[in-house]
Amino acid sequence: MTESRHHHLLIVEDNKGRREYTLDSPVYSIGRDPKCDIRLVSQFVSRRHATLVQLPNEDGSYYYRIVDGNLKGKPSANGLLINGRKLQAHDLQDQDKVVFGPQVWAVYYLLKRDAIQTVPPDEFDITLISPNMVGDPEDEDDRDNPRPTKFVAEDSN
Repeated sequence: MTESRHHHLLIVEDNKGRREYTLDSPVYSIGRDPKCDIRLVSQFVSRRHATLVQLPNEDGSYYYRIVDGNLKGKPSANGLLINGRKLQAHDLQDQDKVVFGPQVWAVYYLLKRDAIQTVPPDEFDITLISPNMVGDPEDEDDRDNPRPTKFVAEDSN
């Protein structure tokens, strides 16, 4: 039995280069402040530029909403450009591009992977036997020197 699992990935590109973040926490702060969960290195980014919030889906999985500014409602100086549109908030979809400022952006990926549920091994070991595997493997070495066959007489009492 398999169940579908979602992996949330944010790839950030800024003055420091490219970094990957696997998202699984309920809230992430994004910005220039060193205390931010996801730090952006650029003079054009606000200290608390955006916030990622994890929200539940009906099927038990979750998704992320990105909101401009901090959790107290203070917006960033430049705002968010998401897929070419200036937005205050957006429910992230696979491959959404979020621009925070010149040369500073992130791409969100929703990776769907099937998690294989493991089951305990069978109590019986089933080995497939090829027709050419007949005989005792220990007898293989003794083909040239066959051993005499022993007959054991049974008592008829």
